[in-house]
Amino acid sequence: MKYSQLGQTDLTVSQLAFGTGPLGELFGPLSEADALKVVHEALDLGINFIDTSPYYGSAEERLGKALAGRRSEIILGTKAGRYGFDDFDFSPARIRRSVEQSLELLRTDYVDILQFHDIEFVPLGPLFEDSYAELVNLREEGKCRYIGMTGYPPSTMGRAMRETELDVLLTYSHATLLDDTLERELSPIAAERGVGLINAAAVALGLLTPRGSSIAIEHPASSTIREAAAKMVAHAASRGADIAFIANQYATQRSGCVTTLIGTGKISHLRSAVEATDAEINDELLQELLAFRPAIEDRVWTSGLPENNAAAAKQET
Repeated sequence: MKYSQLGQTDLTVSQLAFGTGPLGELFGPLSEADALKVVHEALDLGINFIDTSPYYGSAEERLGKALAGRRSEIILGTKAGRYGFDDFDFSPARIRRSVEQSLELLRTDYVDILQFHDIEFVPLGPLFEDSYAELVNLREEGKCRYIGMTGYPPSTMGRAMRETELDVLLTYSHATLLDDTLERELSPIAAERGVGLINAAAVALGLLTPRGSSIAIEHPASSTIREAAAKMVAHAASRGADIAFIANQYATQRSGCVTTLIGTGKISHLRSAVEATDAEINDELLQELLAFRPAIEDRVWTSGLPENNAAAAKQET
């Protein structure tokens, strides 16, 4: 496992990080015993950055139990602002209550990283003013060491970095075999603004897995992206290769990301992802797969409010 500095923070994060959505049974049943086992396995494999959220059901509570006696070993991040599928509240008072509850569930008096969760679903003006000011207040009070925001649309992520003073930013599905927007559009802004980028969803929310076709009908991606993913999955299979393994190789070794989150409740999947961080890439096969990548203008889908989905490149510097 390799470790690198995250932006301009003093955090040295593992190449692969652990996302806790599955711990809260966001994607299916998972016993508490199995949830604790997978967290302990992540730590034993050298993962030192764990990300969670109130949106992930019982994940914070389970994580707090799993980290008993081991809090000092990890960089711990949580979020605030999103509490259900359609439940968003970024008001300063609600953010503060959320953080206090998260700290209690996590059994700690601070988190290393605190981020607003999926900001594209609300108007950005108030978020970048009063809500952001409360985020800064919480950092000054020692409730968190570093602050950030998370979301999907490149335009929204670009605005967040330009219009506030963030330490980190988390985005997903933009450093995949299907989409290189993180490296191509967001990394230059992050470098200019001193923001540490956190990547997630190397398998594009399941599209780049053998079961991709079965979930495609409910996936937010366009038909162009879904068709490209299906071609990649089929081509990898024809070559006797595991598309998810290659996707994790690409995200951790070739996308320019410092750290990539993997959310899983299965130890076997976790071990495979860790193996992918330093397994030699078959460059011939990788280029064959990238040939199916959609055109630049077709690589991103819509998420959140329509006004928060403009092209990132059109944002003024």
